[in-house]
Amino acid sequence: MNLKVRLALMNFLQFAVWGAYLTSMGRYLGNLGISSEIGWFYSMQGIVSIFMPALMGIVADRWVPAQRLLGLCHLMAGLFMFATAWYGFHEGSNTQFAYIFTLYSLSVAFYMPTLALANSVAYFALNQAGMDTVKDFPPIRVFGTVGFILTMWLVDLMGFQANQNQFVTSGAVSILLFLYTFTLPKCPTSETAERKSFVDAFGLKAFTLFKDSRMAIFFIFSMLLGVSLQITNSFANPFIFSFGANPEYASTFGVQHANILISLSQISETCCILLIPFFMKRYGIKNVMLIAMFAWVLRFGLFGLGNPGQGVWLFVLSMLVYGVAFDFFNISGSLFVDQNTHPEVRSSAQGLFMLMTNGIGATIGTLAAQAVINHYTHPLPLNDNVYTVGNWQQCWFIFAAYALVVGVAFWLIFRPKKKEI
Repeated sequence: MNLKVRLALMNFLQFAVWGAYLTSMGRYLGNLGISSEIGWFYSMQGIVSIFMPALMGIVADRWVPAQRLLGLCHLMAGLFMFATAWYGFHEGSNTQFAYIFTLYSLSVAFYMPTLALANSVAYFALNQAGMDTVKDFPPIRVFGTVGFILTMWLVDLMGFQANQNQFVTSGAVSILLFLYTFTLPKCPTSETAERKSFVDAFGLKAFTLFKDSRMAIFFIFSMLLGVSLQITNSFANPFIFSFGANPEYASTFGVQHANILISLSQISETCCILLIPFFMKRYGIKNVMLIAMFAWVLRFGLFGLGNPGQGVWLFVLSMLVYGVAFDFFNISGSLFVDQNTHPEVRSSAQGLFMLMTNGIGATIGTLAAQAVINHYTHPLPLNDNVYTVGNWQQCWFIFAAYALVVGVAFWLIFRPKKKEI
């Protein structure tokens, strides 16, 4: 089989694991009676991302080939995901938060490092074959997004959004990828790898960049924007499904197929990546980052204004603007870091950027959003489902107001060099 096809299939399965539950898990947790704890499940992804990728990276460099470690991590992630599904099915409405959260957290702890390991395997294989990673990897990575979207659709169309079978689907794909890793090119370990200090291994030297006030401001705002990143992944599905408690909307496409509606966000994300070079060249880094920040205002505000009936077009617009909100900042921010750091700390600085946005920022944001939603909504058991009902509009407007304040503050405070503007 062609190398690119093999790596594309690896990426397809890699993100299919995630897509099976990431956007629908909140609805299932609501049916288990733990809707007030949804934020903890999503924040755990950020928490384990702080240390697990670095630990597994050290293991892959020194002892276990990356493709083998990728498989072992998926084996463990899949088994713990099966255990999570079994416990939820067995206990039903008697599910204890502590038990199901622990099982889920163990699965996520093994899954999150595989995002970097899969990239390492792909980069090594392409370099070994004499290919250009800059040119050849992006088309391969696109298949990851395709896999993510297709498992979202599968879970939706099979009726798994409100039950444990979304975890079963994720676990099954993980095991399939574990088996598939035995066919991947072998990656070497380095027996003579330099013994790095704790500071080097975890990229902590990048924190010296905070001595530069401009970089410090950038990283602080990265964290503040990161607060917004996982809010809609966590709560969009329970929000749209909550309209099902109203007979006027119960049979609408959005309520019945929330995952398919939400998948427009991922489709938009794929398309917006192609627009970034044009916007960067025409408007500069700061303006592109500002566009992303104000796109979050629209993302949240349109949710607050829409409904699955005649207002569904507002939901669609919110999904389409997601690609701008998510990718414009992540990619332009990554480029800013690349252009403004020395080569010896550049990789660590990229890790710090991800830590501030997808780690600390997203974790704080998800837990804070959960507190807001708990204040304005409540669970309503109805027709074998549990709907999270209440003043959702107020919640989305609060999130939009927060994004607006961050955007205005960034515009006033952040001062890039003239050549970057």
